Amino acid sequence: MDFNLDETQDDLRELAAKVLDRETTTSRLDAHDESGAPYDAGLWGSLAQAGLLGACLPEEAGGAGLGPVELAVVLRESGRHVAPVPLLQSLVTAMTVARYGSREQREALAPLAAGETVLASAPKAPGRDLGAAPAVTARRRDGGGGDWVLEGRTGTVPYGAEAASVLVPAVTRAGPDGAGGGTGGIGLFLIPRGAAAVTAVPLSTGEPGAVLTLEGVPGEPVGAADGEAFRGLCRLVTAAAVATVSGVLAGALALTTEHLRTRRQFDRALAEFQAVTMQVADVYIAGRALDVAVWSGAWRLAEGLVEEAEADLAVAALTATDAAVQALYTCQHLHGGIGVDVSYPLHRYFAWGKHHAHLLGGVEARLDTIGALV
Repeated sequence: MDFNLDETQDDLRELAAKVLDRETTTSRLDAHDESGAPYDAGLWGSLAQAGLLGACLPEEAGGAGLGPVELAVVLRESGRHVAPVPLLQSLVTAMTVARYGSREQREALAPLAAGETVLASAPKAPGRDLGAAPAVTARRRDGGGGDWVLEGRTGTVPYGAEAASVLVPAVTRAGPDGAGGGTGGIGLFLIPRGAAAVTAVPLSTGEPGAVLTLEGVPGEPVGAADGEAFRGLCRLVTAAAVATVSGVLAGALALTTEHLRTRRQFDRALAEFQAVTMQVADVYIAGRALDVAVWSGAWRLAEGLVEEAEADLAVAALTATDAAVQALYTCQHLHGGIGVDVSYPLHRYFAWGKHHAHLLGGVEARLDTIGALV
């Protein structure tokens, strides 16, 4: 396996880095935090203009039709810059719709490529791990011949109130009229904005979140209700989250090494102390270990090697929830008191790392996943 990016992927990485270097300065991020806006609309437009929002969208929607590796490339740069935009949520939702949806649903993704809309998904049920059965149910209207309607509550959905559509997994009723109390498969359904009751739940990252309450809400099915689309969504969410954490850790390490290089104690730079260099080395090793699993999982996912990809992504998720979080604590420690100051940029990396660890389910859940796979 070659872990080097090919020419297209490397160009995509350089483009994303260039746009984000320009648009996510510390002053710009501070101004966004103070604005109270759900996301940086100017940055969102710049990403669209550069073609980064459309890179992984299907050609029917004006995209380039790229896959999971390119998704990881873009999201790693987003994490490295802690960019306050709904990139993970929108691209994962769009790629899932592109993979399992109809031609009309793929064509309807065009506004995202243009930066005119936001998408979101609700892969986790309240109190359940990623990949567990949804708490939402779906049934047919009118004795089984009508449209699908959904009942239940989702977990917290980042940008759930801002999204034009939210992709919601639901357990379908076994009976054609929903009678009998049994359950069928798991399907994915698009819920348009305004159809569900929304309860705001702000996230630790500073991003807006929402819980959707569904009471007879119509849902547009995406693919068959056989569970495969739901599993595909969970795989993409995992790949996207671990790629983001990889970038977050890289950004935190760069900030920390610069601090250690310039900060002096006892007439010496902190970087000259052996104990400090050993701790920085631990952070670097955690980042490299995560990178290997991320790229291996994304590559195998792109090649259709689903079982192998799930194993690699499970290792990446464990690293993201355990070693990577511990590495972020180390970065905080090496900064001293300023490391916990919310006016200092490091706090964004720490918040993002913890948030994505929570999305992935935590250490015990990831160990359970690996145990089940082996």
